[in-house]
Amino acid sequence: MSVNLSKGQAISLEKNDGGTLTAVRMGLGWQAAKRRGLFGSRTKEIDLDASAVLFAEKQPVDVVFFRHLVSDDGSVRHTGDNLVGGVGQGGDDEAILVDLQRVPVHIDQIVFTVNSFTGQTFQEVENAFCRLVDESNGQELARYTLAGGGEYTAQIMAKVHRAGSGWTMTALGTAANGRTFQDLMPAILPHL
Repeated sequence: MSVNLSKGQAISLEKNDGGTLTAVRMGLGWQAAKRRGLFGSRTKEIDLDASAVLFAEKQPVDVVFFRHLVSDDGSVRHTGDNLVGGVGQGGDDEAILVDLQRVPVHIDQIVFTVNSFTGQTFQEVENAFCRLVDESNGQELARYTLAGGGEYTAQIMAKVHRAGSGWTMTALGTAANGRTFQDLMPAILPHL
């Protein structure tokens, strides 16, 4: 059973049977907003990029994105860059896999972002979401849907962070501006 998260809401990543999740997928999806024109409606391709920034005590130590597909320790893996979005018609356009058992103990937070490398704003995007899926069985655990577009080029979507001996996911949904994860660091830091 999936939980629809609202901004700031958190859920434990402990399984219903008391076990812990071993591997999760953070899926991101979006579609180009339809625009009405002189000759009917049309869409423009939108290239959004998913990133995962790994933190240890509020310091970035690694990042996974379209130019660095696997974390240095191998625990986080990007499945590849999607240049247009909406291909899955509601499915994941980009995904980042996290092997929670392999994440080094000093990594305490992983922040997931999405940004427009080409500078297109979220006014041109619709149906943007992030979702957390149990990789062992494909079950969607949680979903955060972005409400409305705006004059910004990025979103700090969610974070997965250690909570005791397990992990918790928190929906962040913070609008930001930047073409790369580096540009987003000032917007990420208040959420750590």
